[in-house]
Amino acid sequence: MMATEPRQSSGLSIERLGSLCRDGLVAVHGEALAEVRGISCDSRDVRRGDIFCCVTGSRHDGHTFAGDAIAAGAHALLVDRPLPAIDPSIPQIVVRDVRLAMGRLAAAIWGMPSTRLNLVGVTGTNGKTTTTALIASIMSAAGWKSEVMGTLTGKFTTPEAPVLQETLAHYVDRGVKGVAMEVSSHALALHRVAGTSFAAGVFTNLTRDHLDLHGTMDAYFEAKASLFVPEFTPIAVVNVDDPYGERLAATRSIKVVPFSRHDATDVEVGPSSLSFAWRGLPIRVPLGGAFNLMNSLAAATVAREIDIDAAAVVEGLASIPAVPGRFESIDAGQKFTVLVDYAHTPDGLASVLRSVRESNATGRLIVVFGCGGDRDKAKRPMMGEIAATLADEVIVTSDNPRSEDPKAILAAIVAGIPDHLRHRLVGVDVDRATSIQLAVGRANEGDVVVIAGKGHETTQTIGTTVLSFDDRVVAREALRGRA
Repeated sequence: MMATEPRQSSGLSIERLGSLCRDGLVAVHGEALAEVRGISCDSRDVRRGDIFCCVTGSRHDGHTFAGDAIAAGAHALLVDRPLPAIDPSIPQIVVRDVRLAMGRLAAAIWGMPSTRLNLVGVTGTNGKTTTTALIASIMSAAGWKSEVMGTLTGKFTTPEAPVLQETLAHYVDRGVKGVAMEVSSHALALHRVAGTSFAAGVFTNLTRDHLDLHGTMDAYFEAKASLFVPEFTPIAVVNVDDPYGERLAATRSIKVVPFSRHDATDVEVGPSSLSFAWRGLPIRVPLGGAFNLMNSLAAATVAREIDIDAAAVVEGLASIPAVPGRFESIDAGQKFTVLVDYAHTPDGLASVLRSVRESNATGRLIVVFGCGGDRDKAKRPMMGEIAATLADEVIVTSDNPRSEDPKAILAAIVAGIPDHLRHRLVGVDVDRATSIQLAVGRANEGDVVVIAGKGHETTQTIGTTVLSFDDRVVAREALRGRA
């Protein structure tokens, strides 16, 4: 959960806040007598005594809300240009990069909470959510009070700096010792973790995603790699089976601890569990899918690096609860398997489908999926080809079309299916519920139905309308309707 408790941060002077901006400080305008006790980048959340950070975003410019923030009680502004219409008694700290300075100020206002936690940051395209859950389970097995921050706990995978630092401060107040946190490429590019200290960082993998933001794979890689610098962490735990992981490991100045599929022996993978030996330890994990072997190795490796003993690693991996929407089995007593997974990238979808193939050699594999609107369009035909190559039957449907025409998204996916595999396309329908019902209705004993793309999500965004929609609920309804 993100912080919702009343704020009780220590007050800092404008002079001190200005000094924390370091080389990014341009000037301080207005009277510098105020004391700041909180920080916000949303004028609707401002409380008396805050510094309001005027962030310029893709849709809104926070500078236009400065007056609202002052009316709500803001004692100061963080800006990238002086605002002449503001009362001169309100200090304005002018910086080159509001987001970068905001992270540093938020950390200081909340007493540098990350330095009082064993905070592990996990970044990569796929596996972040499950890896953080595994790490937190190991922390708990070690007797640490632990928390997870990420896709399942807030609006953003990694929250904006004011919320992040306030949340970490409340964790400290509650006696939390360990935190496993997903660190997205957006968060790194937008400086949401500026001012944060990690005990260790984990790199899971890098495959095509978020190119609508980063533009190129190299830029995407550089955003991820920016976590693994002395400013943030002394330790990089890196998947060196991944080519970008190899590149990362070869270019870091901090301690690099590699992990690889070859670290595990006696591997057995099933649809709902896996087992292997690691560093002489017999390990069992109640999660299916070959990709969860790598997530488990990442969690085990970083746990040992932050001084958690081997026994807690074994216990923590064995006691991990189901991770919502990650290879999640929907069981209504049917004689076939239904799995809901968040896989929404080409590599993520391929990994899930391959894992099913490896653990289910006899039954058919039916996949229903779509692609999100207002996101990387180039991956759509790629995912169509992957689905038709790896599954026996493919049903293409809507994900979150957002502002795009759902039919156009489906057409782009279908266009990627080679002619010789078109016979595997058994359904194309913008209605996701109907498509899930079709997939469930076509399954026979021993088959596996994979519902991919939305995972844990409980809504679907069509245009500007946000509808209640949960793949798991719809799948259960379809199974009941089939009975």
